[in-house]
Amino acid sequence: MPSRSSARLAALTVAAVCSAASAVALTSPAHADSVRIHDIQGTTRISPFAGQKVTDVPGIVTATRTYGSSRGFWIQDPTPDNDPRTSEGVFVFTSSTPKVAVGDSVTVTGTVSEYVPGGTSSGNQSVTEITKPVITTVSTGNAVPAPVVIDAKSVPGAYTPAGDTAANGSVNGLPLQPSKYALDYYESLEGMNVQVADARVVTGTDPYAELWVTVKPHEHRTHRGGTLYGSYDSQNTGRLQIQSLGSTADFPKANVGDTLQGTTTGPLDFNQFGGYTLVASELGTLKSGGLQRETTRKQSSRELAVATYNVENLDPSDSTFDKHAAAIVNNLQSPDIVSLEEIQDNNGAKDDGTVDASVTVNKLIDAIVAAGGPKYEWRSIDPVNDQDGGEPGGNIRQVFLFNPERVSFVDRAGGDSTTAVGVTKVHGKAELTASPGRIDPANAAWKDSRKPLAGQFVFHGKTVFVIANHLISKGGDQPLTSQYQPVTRSSETQRHAQATEVNAFVRDILKVQKNANVIALGDMNDFEFSGTAKILEGHGELWSAIKSLPRSERYTYDYQGNEQVLDQILISPAIRRAGEFQYDSVHINSEFNDQISDHDPQVLRFRP
Repeated sequence: MPSRSSARLAALTVAAVCSAASAVALTSPAHADSVRIHDIQGTTRISPFAGQKVTDVPGIVTATRTYGSSRGFWIQDPTPDNDPRTSEGVFVFTSSTPKVAVGDSVTVTGTVSEYVPGGTSSGNQSVTEITKPVITTVSTGNAVPAPVVIDAKSVPGAYTPAGDTAANGSVNGLPLQPSKYALDYYESLEGMNVQVADARVVTGTDPYAELWVTVKPHEHRTHRGGTLYGSYDSQNTGRLQIQSLGSTADFPKANVGDTLQGTTTGPLDFNQFGGYTLVASELGTLKSGGLQRETTRKQSSRELAVATYNVENLDPSDSTFDKHAAAIVNNLQSPDIVSLEEIQDNNGAKDDGTVDASVTVNKLIDAIVAAGGPKYEWRSIDPVNDQDGGEPGGNIRQVFLFNPERVSFVDRAGGDSTTAVGVTKVHGKAELTASPGRIDPANAAWKDSRKPLAGQFVFHGKTVFVIANHLISKGGDQPLTSQYQPVTRSSETQRHAQATEVNAFVRDILKVQKNANVIALGDMNDFEFSGTAKILEGHGELWSAIKSLPRSERYTYDYQGNEQVLDQILISPAIRRAGEFQYDSVHINSEFNDQISDHDPQVLRFRP
């Protein structure tokens, strides 16, 4: 997935200019007298007064935002109309600390704008605001309008209508249908005081003091309390992001399955990172669900255990080596082969031409030994500097760790960063022309992306081919709450090309040796039901073994309230036919607020 920290820094830099700078003015400026908030919000996502000046708009202050670049306050009309499509709340952007208090009755004169969090190129929906305000306080100490309760009964099961093809798929101009579509329902409450009660956490607290809850307790629930993302066509409509208007230091450290007991109340906002967000002036009390990190079982003497683990930009300056080592030794039970993704070079993000990662890898190996694990050996190929994507200067790559007491690596010279590995026949069996080697690194499919690493192993006299992958991320895809529906997944184009290359290489092996043991694994950055997975699987050359698990256990990643598969281990027919394999998605990271990586590792055990 895209790096949220870098994206957020960029977004904050843009947002600091001021909210109005990213506004969308759809009509010519004009003067509008005696309008109410519901008139401004209108019956579509775009205000009919966008770009116009409005005068003396009345409302009660329901909350104030006194931090960050988007300072201001929310007002709500205590005298609503009878149209469920029109919101009665709106944000007033002041740019500096607002000089009003909750409960003030005010009138606001200013310009209506449509602010797009992240800018128009993000595809995000816009937030209707009043900018450049002149504020008059009429009275103080008034009761805040009662919050609208958002619950399983109020949120529709359908997600959103298809966008207007004449507007490039945008839903902005479509009349809201809040009783029919979830996104329309949330939009009809934009800026209003809302409330959820006893809401279950479905994504743990992140570094930005945000978490996700669901108001639909039974919607696609996983066996550990999350919400499963199992289809493009069946969205989880009960998901809602929670932020706090108060100090982030006091924000609860929640895990999946915990509950915000009691009521959580505040205005409904829309932000760049997740869309509709309840900005809580009142937070419920966190009740632990008792979630524990999982431990897989130890492989038997005759079973080969192969794992994939994205260690999230690991470099020698990180403080997580001991924790990763403990996870590999204790939770993963020291697999015989571990494919690591996102191993950075020896000086991390410093962009000085360094590509060697021996310090990074050996520091992890030493930590594994200190944790009671085996003395792993390792193989990898250094990338060409700054050619494999990821954090600039980091030169991330895949690395094989293997336990030499259990499995041997077939070293065959010739593999480097620019030479393509091939397949040859020796005594009727498939062999790699180089081990380790990279799959067609000059192919355009791998531009600015990690090249797959192929290695040949021997376990109990049986050859096993392992292909370590880290396909291109979903960065650039439109968010699920985009104004464009259905959303465009633009990153699929290159990822599908990459999957095609991986499948073709596996076919080359199987053409030479039909019963070869082949494993393609890693961070595929796509779902087990996706087009990417279908291309990887091809015509039966591979099969994603996570599909051997019950549906409620098929996830490796938790993003914006959706537990989903990004990491996969795909197996050739010889391994699948044997029927003696077991797959485990070992949930140690994605559901926890103190995660050491955003990915859960995967383990396959089988008898070659």
